[in-house]
Amino acid sequence: MKGYLLLILNVIILIYEVHGCPEKCLCHPPSKTVDCKNRGLVDIPSHLPSETQILLLQNNHIWRINQSAFTGAPWLKILELSNNSITSLASGAFQGLRYLQVLNLTKNLIHYVENKTFSSLPQLKELDLSFNRILSLPETLGKNTGNITLLSVKHNKLQKMERVLLESLPNLKVVLFKDNPWQCNCNVFGLKLWLESFLYRGGISDGIICSTPENRKGKDLLKVPYEMYGVCPPTAAHVTLASFHHHTSEHRNSLKHAHHNEHGDSSHSDCEPKPKSRPVNLRHAIATVVITGVVCGIVCLMMLAAAVYGCAYAAITAKYHKEHLAPAIEQGSPEEKEPFDSSLA
Repeated sequence: MKGYLLLILNVIILIYEVHGCPEKCLCHPPSKTVDCKNRGLVDIPSHLPSETQILLLQNNHIWRINQSAFTGAPWLKILELSNNSITSLASGAFQGLRYLQVLNLTKNLIHYVENKTFSSLPQLKELDLSFNRILSLPETLGKNTGNITLLSVKHNKLQKMERVLLESLPNLKVVLFKDNPWQCNCNVFGLKLWLESFLYRGGISDGIICSTPENRKGKDLLKVPYEMYGVCPPTAAHVTLASFHHHTSEHRNSLKHAHHNEHGDSSHSDCEPKPKSRPVNLRHAIATVVITGVVCGIVCLMMLAAAVYGCAYAAITAKYHKEHLAPAIEQGSPEEKEPFDSSLA
């Protein structure tokens, strides 16, 4: 009898371990929800019920997410991790959550997001990274993140965002940028173009307000004219690469020149690099057009004034001849009429 009771007890313990509720958490089987908020947790709880679809972990002290933290809950759809102490996200942090749709990571201490962090979340639709310390985002959030419809990066330390990242999210409907120290220089030009196209297609955004440079502080990115950004100088990497190509080209040309010298050909014209055309400054072009238009207008006005003056002078001269010279010619002087009369006599 005792052996039978012991067997039943072991079965109950085993069932509890497999389907039971984690310590310090409350489970609600009908809604498939595990409530672990406000429990002082420092790690993701283990032994989550496999059928869990909603996991609430907000308002704890969780500071890291192990790669196998959620493998016991493969059907998870909503994951709440707001108001914790998470500092970074590894690429495999959400491994196994193929059905996750909502991920809330607001009010943490995240300062870095690794490339392809969310690759294992093909069904993800809402990603909230607000109120963190993120300095920059990678060029992609993951190869399987095309279903994201809402992205929030409000209240971080972002100065720029790559256009290619946003273009990798074709189903994006809402994107929130508020309260970041956006740097409105040449590096944000691509983001401006993308945002204009996104809003034109019916997307929703809270806009980007410039923090630097000083003359654009507080201005809406979309209201800063394109010609104010200028052209970005090449980065250090570009300069290094260009220098490498230049030295490689010089080395090849020197070999070619030496080869030609061996055959009596000392021509160096083929080795000279051709200067690249420099882009015309748009402001100078506009100024040139305006000045040319003003000069042409002045010339036209002078020509019109000369024509009016000429016409007026011709009219006055004609009137003078009609009033003074014509009568004199018709009547004639006495001296002119005598010979005519004598000839008739």
